[in-house]
Amino acid sequence: MHDPRSVLAELESLGTAQNRKVYARHGVGEPMFGVSFAHLRKLAKKLRHDHDLARALWASGNHDARVLALSVADPAQADPGEIETWAGEVDNYVLIDEFSAFVAATPHFVAFADDWTERDGEWIASAGWSLVAQQALRDNELPEGYFEERLATIESRIGTAANRVRHCMNGALIAIGGRNEALRARATDAAGRIGPVVVDHGETSCKTPEAIPYIDRMWARRDKRSA
Repeated sequence: MHDPRSVLAELESLGTAQNRKVYARHGVGEPMFGVSFAHLRKLAKKLRHDHDLARALWASGNHDARVLALSVADPAQADPGEIETWAGEVDNYVLIDEFSAFVAATPHFVAFADDWTERDGEWIASAGWSLVAQQALRDNELPEGYFEERLATIESRIGTAANRVRHCMNGALIAIGGRNEALRARATDAAGRIGPVVVDHGETSCKTPEAIPYIDRMWARRDKRSA
């Protein structure tokens, strides 16, 4: 196991005041060092999988340390209880994609997607719908009917869902629309009935993409590669 104190010291040295301002605008709270994702990725590559280190970094409560923890954690060693504990401590949307990508690599992937999409909390439900997007992109075993049910749930709930949950539902709809031609048609029809998805991104330039044009671009890029 790498020394957590040394890793935290390195993270602190890589942080900048400008990044702290940017992260704060994206809803990240203290404590944080403000380390760029480029530096975090480089450090994770050097450290490789070290689950004990990941646990120590997560326990620090520092935002940058938690992002790094999700990169060095070993999916094979993460038990459901630990994953559930971490999920309850996610407190900003910047962590959602990183957390969901980690959970998607664990053996508990499908169970958590089914569970968390039914939860009321904004962050845990957001993580659940991010997992659904991951399912659409990487799980070749799930039947088409599974995603048809997901589309029906998105269509019925997105209008009243919490702010960031709407964003992640929209992302899941887009991912489902990229799975195959039949689901593309169903996702496009659902998106047309849903209409614009309004998400408050605060003092940032981020936007929630329009689903139908995004799905069309995905397929256009795919067709171009095939040609």
